[in-house]
Amino acid sequence: MQTYTYLHASAVHESSAGRALALETSGGNTPAGEVTNPRFFNGFLTAPAAAAAALLAVADVAAARYYRPQLSAWLDPVVTANGDRLRMESFSGCCGVYARLDVLPPGLDGDDVGHGTTNVDVNMPLRRALAKLGGLDPLHLTVGPDGIEATTFDGRFVEKKVPLPDRWLRGFAEAQVLAAGFTLRAEVPAAQAAAVLRSLPQPTAQSNARTTKWLVPAGRALRPASRPGPGAVCLPGPERLVVLQQVMRHATGLRVYAPDVADGAATAAAWEVELPGMRLTLMLSQDASRGFSGEGGVLDALATESAAQDADQVAELLAWQPKIDVADLSRQAGLPAERVRAAMTMLGTSGQIGYDLAEQAYFHRHLPYSTGAAEARNPRLRGARKLVAEGAVQIDGALTRVGKDENAHLVRTDDTGQMSCTCFWWAKYRGGRGPCKHVLATRMVRDTMKESVQ
Repeated sequence: MQTYTYLHASAVHESSAGRALALETSGGNTPAGEVTNPRFFNGFLTAPAAAAAALLAVADVAAARYYRPQLSAWLDPVVTANGDRLRMESFSGCCGVYARLDVLPPGLDGDDVGHGTTNVDVNMPLRRALAKLGGLDPLHLTVGPDGIEATTFDGRFVEKKVPLPDRWLRGFAEAQVLAAGFTLRAEVPAAQAAAVLRSLPQPTAQSNARTTKWLVPAGRALRPASRPGPGAVCLPGPERLVVLQQVMRHATGLRVYAPDVADGAATAAAWEVELPGMRLTLMLSQDASRGFSGEGGVLDALATESAAQDADQVAELLAWQPKIDVADLSRQAGLPAERVRAAMTMLGTSGQIGYDLAEQAYFHRHLPYSTGAAEARNPRLRGARKLVAEGAVQIDGALTRVGKDENAHLVRTDDTGQMSCTCFWWAKYRGGRGPCKHVLATRMVRDTMKESVQ
C-alpha cells in the first residue's frame, strides 16, 4: 500500500475569470528527483468525444474479466506523462488484455505536459459523465500524481489513486517483451475495421472467450480464415476485442501487430486504433486463460549476472523519454545493445519500461516499485537461484543434471545453445511460457563458466 499526503483538498475555485479546477498532488518522481507537488497537465483535449470513448475503453478493460468473468475485477488505469504526451494504461482483471491510450501532442491543448506516473480509479460517476460527452462538449483535463479529473459544463468528478495490483506489475513487464517481438501485419481503413469488429461474438458468462479465430490480410482488408496460413493473424478470444467498438465511430484507421505464426499455434496480438491526435492499443494474450503476468518472457534477461548492475546504470540515464533510443543509450552507458535491452527488461519488472508498437520504441514510466522485488515476483527465477546456491547443477557436456535425488531433472543443450528439460513444466509448455527453473539454473552456471574462462 502506498501512503499519500495532500497539502490541500482538491477544489473548484470560482473567480471573475471563470471556474478553475485545482487538483492537489502528493508528490511524484520527475527528472529533478522527488517533487512535492508536480503538475502533469492542465488544459483541453482537442477531440473530447474521441478521448472520452477511448478512456472509457481503457476503463472497461480494467473493469472486465474475460476469463472466469463472474469474478470481480480491478478498475484503476495507470497514467504516465512523458513530456509531450499522456499515456493511460490498464489490464483486465484476468490480466489477459492490456489496453493503452496514447494522447499525442496534437491531441492536447494546454500547458506543457510534465513527467510522472500515477494510477487512478475511474469509477461509475466519471464513466457516466464521459459517456454523455458530445462532439461539442468541452473536456478540461488536469492530471497529477494523485488522480485524474475530467470537467464538463455539467459538473466535476475527482478520482483518487488506488493501489496497483501486483499482477499488473508482472503484466507490464511481460507485455513490453512480447510487443517488442511483434511486426505490423495489417493496416486497414476504419470502415473495414469496424465491419470486422461488428462480426465478432459477444462475450458471455459461459464463453470465457476461449474461441480462436484467424484473419488474413487481403490488400486493405481483413478476411476470416478457417485455419492459419502464410501471413495469417491470430485473433485469440475475439470476444475480448468488442470493447473497441465504442471508439470506431471516431477512428481514422486500424493496424494489427503480431509475431509470425509457427506451426499453426495461437499467438498474442495487438490491435491499434488511430484516433484524432490519439492511439488506442489493445493487446490480447494468446489464450484467454493465460494472463500476461505468467508468460515468463523476462526470465532469460533476469537470469544474467550483469542485468541488475546494468539496470542501475541504465536507470540513471532515463529521463521520462517518450521514445528510448537503444543505440544512443548503449553509447551513453558504454554497454552492448544486448545488455542494454536486458537491463531494460530488468527495469520493466518494476514497471519502468513500456513498448510503443506504432513507434517501435521503448518508453519510460515510473511506478512505485523497485527492481529489487523482481525475484520475489518470479518464483522460477527464485527457484533457479536456490538450485545454483545449493550446488544442485552438475554439467556434463551437453547434459546437465539439475536437482537432487528423485527430484533431479536433465537439461539438454543442443548445438545452437537451445535447452530443453525433462520436467513437467517443460513438457506442458515447451518453452512457450518462458524457461523452467532447471533451464534457468543451467544457463546461470554455464554463463558463469564462460565468464571464468574469458
